[in-house]
Amino acid sequence: MLEALIFDVDGTLADTEAAHRAAFNDAFAEVRLDWHWDDATYIRLLGVSGGKERIAHHWRMVEPDVAEGAAMQATVERVHAIKTRLYESRVSGGQLPLRPGVLRLMREALASGLRLAIATTTTPANIDALLRTPLGPDWKHHFAAIGDASTAPRKKPDPLVYQQVLATMGLPPSACLAFEDSANGLRAATAASLQTLVTPTVHTADHRFDDALLVLPHLGDVDLPLPGGVAGMDQRWVTVDALRRWHAGSTLFESA
Repeated sequence: MLEALIFDVDGTLADTEAAHRAAFNDAFAEVRLDWHWDDATYIRLLGVSGGKERIAHHWRMVEPDVAEGAAMQATVERVHAIKTRLYESRVSGGQLPLRPGVLRLMREALASGLRLAIATTTTPANIDALLRTPLGPDWKHHFAAIGDASTAPRKKPDPLVYQQVLATMGLPPSACLAFEDSANGLRAATAASLQTLVTPTVHTADHRFDDALLVLPHLGDVDLPLPGGVAGMDQRWVTVDALRRWHAGSTLFESA
């Protein structure tokens, strides 16, 4: 039985990557680093989970002889802190809307007795900046568990953040459904034994999602036949009822 929905944040709840890229570039300019991430560069860097990890990875690419150690880490931390501040200013106050269907589905899930959770590699400040307007200042109260960069030092595709969220809720993976937008996110959820619904963005459209339960353009108004094309069961919206049927169908298939 489906009991909880677990959401990734960046790319899944909102198409945040353009705002992240702009904030990174503004941070580089502020500290006078001669770096600029264009779209193609940033899409490649999305293969590295975590903002600090992305900065360090790029640094090693452009300066292979860079001295690793405390000084490098301190610079990475400083640049990332500036980037976080700039990102918050870009998305706070509802400047960046949630993706189609997300807010409606969350409200419907809570009304139907499902629990909500977050499993992300982004920072708590970034989540707060994105959600405090659409969900209100007490947005955390809507979630039974929140796993983020502050709780999970090993980033996706490592399953740690999902494992932490499942442990906090006291639920087995078979009682939950994960929502992701990227290959790394799907790998993390799958490694935690979670069925996963993927809604790619323009930044992740070329990723492989072979292990996904379902891949949809978004959670809003689309034609959604059940897996297998079950006659008479088409669903115009991604509803909790549809999720329960998809989840039950996958569980039955696994048990067969």
